Amino acid sequence: MILQRHIQKAIEEGLFKNKVIVIYGARQVGKTTLVKEIQKKYKDQSLYLNCDEPDIKDALTDKTSTQLKAYFGNSRLVIIDEAQRVKNIGLTLKLAFDTFPDIQIIATGSSSFDLANKVVEPLTGRKREFFLPALSVAECTGLSSPVEFKRMFESRMIFGMYPGVVLGDSREERKNIEEIARSYLYKDILEIDTIRNPEGIKKLLKALALQIGNEVSYNELALTVGINKRTVEKYIQILEQAFIIFRLKPYYKNARNELTRLRKIYFYDLGIRNALINNFNAFDSRNDIGAMWENFVISERMKKNNLSGMAISSHFWRTIDGREIDYLEENGNILSAYEIKWSGNGFSAPKVFSDNYPQSTYAVITKENLFDFVG
Repeated sequence: MILQRHIQKAIEEGLFKNKVIVIYGARQVGKTTLVKEIQKKYKDQSLYLNCDEPDIKDALTDKTSTQLKAYFGNSRLVIIDEAQRVKNIGLTLKLAFDTFPDIQIIATGSSSFDLANKVVEPLTGRKREFFLPALSVAECTGLSSPVEFKRMFESRMIFGMYPGVVLGDSREERKNIEEIARSYLYKDILEIDTIRNPEGIKKLLKALALQIGNEVSYNELALTVGINKRTVEKYIQILEQAFIIFRLKPYYKNARNELTRLRKIYFYDLGIRNALINNFNAFDSRNDIGAMWENFVISERMKKNNLSGMAISSHFWRTIDGREIDYLEENGNILSAYEIKWSGNGFSAPKVFSDNYPQSTYAVITKENLFDFVG
């Protein structure tokens, strides 16, 4: 089954407008399926190049404009999949962009730490970037109704939102997410020359998986994992750039009583998180439902914000004495606060927050209003 991704429309609207289109996303989130769906509209006018193939990678490495033109032929649309495999890909894309203005190039990459470093400077002013995550709640409800999706809450929070899991046989969900975690999770990361301790980064991921929803201390992580703090910081940055985790910074204006330094770390996909700790237990035998729900809601909200294209800044808020709000968004001069609860109601913002930010809004996100928040 092919599920049209919501970002496809925005990408298609950006075609042939004098920009290279760059699509980032983790492996197995559907980048190849997406670009091949776009390619269908151009049929004989397009060329798909998979840079995991050695001959294609070589054909795009350090070539002249004449060589590139001969390779592209008469194609109006050229798709370069897994472009980070090509040495000096940014220079190749720049040369093609400057030399062949009538050719639209789409480049995809499964790791922004690799592809972005190679294209940012050469393609300054020449590119438009998109991020493709795993499936969103809004996309999944395209397969069924919101009512039906509510029945799948438990499965989606345990096994995640990767297309291969959601669209596959429901009896194979665990097998499918374990295969993604085992075969693809570290594929790009462990090829980085600066990764000197593969076991260290694996242990770090497991430690982070056990701390979702909590403030994270790099010093404590270093002691837990057995690596130094500087390495922890570097590995966390790499894991974030590989679209496995993301960080929330604390929101503060009054540094006297507000937390300013610690971070919260969440997983883009809970299935990956649960695979790392080998916990696919049903809800009635888990003690981490609240943390999983918080991760799920925030991740889904960020997918929605990413699609909107608005410059929204995401945070959490906490005072030194422990009063907190799970999630905040700052959009221009508008500050919105959200408490994320799996069950219960009647919550109100801490008085110190309301006093410090009287113009802010506050809402509680539960299963009942999730679709209003992330749909």
